[in-house]
Amino acid sequence: MKKVLIPTKLDAIAKNLLEGRGAYSVVQEDKADLLELAGRHSDAYALIVRSEKVTPEIIDALPGLKLIIRAGAGYNTIDIKYARKKGIDVMNTPGANSNAVAEEVAALMLADARHLIEADASCRRGEWEKTKFMGREITGKTIGIVGLGYIGQLVAKRLTGFEMNLIGYDPVISSERASQMSVELMDLPTLFERSDYITLHIPENSETKGMINYALLSKMKKGATLINCARSGVVNEDDLRKAKAEKGIRFLNDVYAKDEPGPKSVADIADIMAPHLGASTKEANANAARLAAQQLIDYDDKGIISSVVNRDIPAGLDEAFSDLAFTLAKLCRQVIGRELKLKLVETSFYGNLKPFANWLIIPVVAALSDDFDRSMDAKAARQFLKDMGIDYNDRETDEHKKYGSSITVDMTGNLDADHLRHASIRGTLTEGNLMISRINDFDKLYFEPKGHTVFFTYDDRPGILGRIGAAMAAAGINIDDVRNPHDSKGKQSLAFLKVNKPVPEEVIKSVAKEINAHSAFYAEL
Repeated sequence: MKKVLIPTKLDAIAKNLLEGRGAYSVVQEDKADLLELAGRHSDAYALIVRSEKVTPEIIDALPGLKLIIRAGAGYNTIDIKYARKKGIDVMNTPGANSNAVAEEVAALMLADARHLIEADASCRRGEWEKTKFMGREITGKTIGIVGLGYIGQLVAKRLTGFEMNLIGYDPVISSERASQMSVELMDLPTLFERSDYITLHIPENSETKGMINYALLSKMKKGATLINCARSGVVNEDDLRKAKAEKGIRFLNDVYAKDEPGPKSVADIADIMAPHLGASTKEANANAARLAAQQLIDYDDKGIISSVVNRDIPAGLDEAFSDLAFTLAKLCRQVIGRELKLKLVETSFYGNLKPFANWLIIPVVAALSDDFDRSMDAKAARQFLKDMGIDYNDRETDEHKKYGSSITVDMTGNLDADHLRHASIRGTLTEGNLMISRINDFDKLYFEPKGHTVFFTYDDRPGILGRIGAAMAAAGINIDDVRNPHDSKGKQSLAFLKVNKPVPEEVIKSVAKEINAHSAFYAEL
């Protein structure tokens, strides 16, 4: 019998499923100290947790441990690197909580629109303030969904029943897929201008931190509502405070910098606050418990490891090629245009990389959206693209081209209803370093895609590179490296610069206007 520890308040279905197999004995103690529990059951084979911290000390206390399962999506409370060092696989159960979060969005909207929280307190005091609590209906209103991944799509589906006008922003999802959900895609500024309600479903990372700022918030309608059940850091609280004072914005919030008791920084601006209840439903808990138990069973019976988040690179593949695939896809997405709706992604894996095509598609898809994790498998990657309405093609390669072990990533997107745009990037490794060899028709670049990078294309003519350099200098930005090739026809030039610090968007726009650039962007690679 394999012993499984569950040191958390997890639905009993996990224990029942496992013990029902006859191969597992389950110890579930939701009030026990995890380290103390580990000391009493050092022979445990698997550990299923929710938000408990799994530290090296706990892992060392379980010398027979082979698998840790996080019954939920986020696994930042588990030391996955130390687990890998000890030969322990770590899994998660993404998607188990999606419906719970989507329904919470609707609950917050309705509770606020009808003043249910204040009305309940008033009525319990014996008061009868019907006029004071005059509400509003959400039917017929416009809701802007920022992020159309798993949860965003469920929000759209749930709110369709209220006959709301659905508009959305997502840099990955195709126009065709959005249309199937009756969601009209648009850029963020337009979404903020048009929406009566805005709900956020984006991860917090270097690109999204503080993304919801005054420039966007100031565009909102007077009295419009912002809902954050995503991550606290995506909203600039000071900017929201300013915009709320000016426009009476309603703010409904369920996320904080830390999930713990104590004063909250948004208490003065949140009209409704909840203690991160997004995933706190019996059904979500049961879903996570069921998935966790089934993953353990499938792991043992079928060898399924698709949800392992700390997998080793397969034998024979240099891990740097996985990073190369990710970087090429990230850069290609910038070259084709972040606002363009993707229609097709194509890859070519040359030389010794062809056998690893199913592994290398994973970082390509992860580069397109933070909703897809690099811990997933090729099947999940293809399914994600399908869900986003994006076709995928892994092309046969011509080894006579003698590209060696290199990767090409191509993307095609809708420029408008009748026109497409295409971008193509090839790269390889040189002495262990990532190297871009070609972007579109600009060949033999040999540029290391690392750090702060600036990109301009323009009609070839003298003096342009000097003007770009002067603009960088005026902004206090130093150029560390540069490539400035012409295309094969000698009509266009590329200025590809590595600089010493981030380049403000206004600098990019100013230079692009001055040189009449065809494309221009800054990226941190």
